Amino acid sequence: MDPSTAPTQLWSREAVAAAILAGDHLVVYNDLLLRIPPKWLEKHPGGALSILHFVGRDAADEIESYHPDSVLQLIRRYKVGTVALPWRPLVPPVMSGWVRTSSNAWFNEASAVRGGTEILLVQKGPDAQSAFTRDTLEPPPSTLSLEEQARHSAAYKVLHKRVRDAGLYNTRYLSGYGVECIRYALLAAVSAYSYSHGWFITSAVFLGLFWQQLTFVAHDLGHVSVTHNWAIDRILGILIADWIGGLSIGWWVHNHNVHHLVPNHPAHDPDIEHLPFLAISPVFINSLWSSYYKRTLHFDRFAQFFVQLQHRLFYIVLGLARFNLYANSYPFLVRQAFDTRRTRGGSWAWALEVAGIVFFWCWFGRVAANTGSWKNGLVYLVVSHIAASPVHVQIVLSHFSMSTTDLGPTESFADRQLRTTTDVICDDSIGWIHGGLQLQVTHHLFPRLPRHNLKAASLLVKEFAQEQGLVYAEFGWVSGNQDVLGVLKSVANQVKIIGTVAEVEAKEAVDRKLGLYQEKKA
Repeated sequence: MDPSTAPTQLWSREAVAAAILAGDHLVVYNDLLLRIPPKWLEKHPGGALSILHFVGRDAADEIESYHPDSVLQLIRRYKVGTVALPWRPLVPPVMSGWVRTSSNAWFNEASAVRGGTEILLVQKGPDAQSAFTRDTLEPPPSTLSLEEQARHSAAYKVLHKRVRDAGLYNTRYLSGYGVECIRYALLAAVSAYSYSHGWFITSAVFLGLFWQQLTFVAHDLGHVSVTHNWAIDRILGILIADWIGGLSIGWWVHNHNVHHLVPNHPAHDPDIEHLPFLAISPVFINSLWSSYYKRTLHFDRFAQFFVQLQHRLFYIVLGLARFNLYANSYPFLVRQAFDTRRTRGGSWAWALEVAGIVFFWCWFGRVAANTGSWKNGLVYLVVSHIAASPVHVQIVLSHFSMSTTDLGPTESFADRQLRTTTDVICDDSIGWIHGGLQLQVTHHLFPRLPRHNLKAASLLVKEFAQEQGLVYAEFGWVSGNQDVLGVLKSVANQVKIIGTVAEVEAKEAVDRKLGLYQEKKA
């Protein structure tokens, strides 16, 4: 449909709600109302959840931060009308546990628990809501001013224009990636040289550091921020992530986009859903349902044991985190093999990824096997994977100590990103160790921005935050680690208290029963 001939009907909030109840996926884009066809929903490069989390909401800032101008023009073809601004948001059905089935019927996959401004999901019980009603779309009372959030959104649009006008979307191929390619080559060369001389542990360390640095490039390619061409960036991402690193770039993009859009939401952000090993909020004690993983994050005895020790096991868990990436990557590729509704890229991207995973384990398996014994091979495997783990520490520092409270759909994109994300302060000369992603706040506001331009953009973001009365959080590496450990210890202590109370109550119950038994016997 030509945007110039698209409908101009003004939709009321009630009309939008009624259409959503009927099964339409309606998203507000500035003053336009978009209807997303089911076929495109499944083929969306960022995954269906990236859209489903914004049904009934104004997603203008999210849409413009994730898509180039050429795509923004295509988006307008889905226009079915207009709405009055500022738009008073509805709750996306998926955030209340409701999804559409293949037969286009509503299905309640989880129960919504409302408290204050929050909506959390738990496993569906026998008393679960049987019908999707108008009340389900109504958000809890918000503590935020709709008008103030609209002003912040308008200011973010001005900021985004300043970033574009400054040329910060232009990739620095020579001064940025040119220097990094030299670094990657040196790390790989040292690993290969050490291996050829039988210095296997040294070789494994440098191989791990090589992977760690390549992770940042795969990250950039997943965000289409290198060549800005989806197909080229995806092919390069597959070669680096799958063929060299053994990880699925397709899974990572699917996961990471959701993280960016609903950061630090306990029921929706997969990047903070790490039970049974880690819990950064006491709400995980309630065995939440994950809308991403489509399963309950059970807080069972196994989880209770590990969470009580999580501040002591934190670095051990992150040191082995690469194995968890394998555990997420491979089932994702297997599921895609049986999914006829694959996202953009289709069969060629999936086939290239599968070939890459096979190639990785062939070359890495041969490297490990040729160390002389199975023990040496096992040491090489473990050391190389631990050496690649600093990237995991760097990433969790940016979120684990920040707010996990859901303030509802009224909160603007910029407010949510600033509230849930922090920078890691470091000297520019060692920024490459962090892959430039120590500037997470700016990256979350502009995910497509080339990494080597984040520093310049962060200066503009700090001005924006100060003008809008928002907090731009940042801390040093040491204090950041202390803050994260403090959060983990706080949750661990709460779990211990709950466990102690449960033991006392159990003992009192036994004592009462024993007393009654003795009375009857007497």
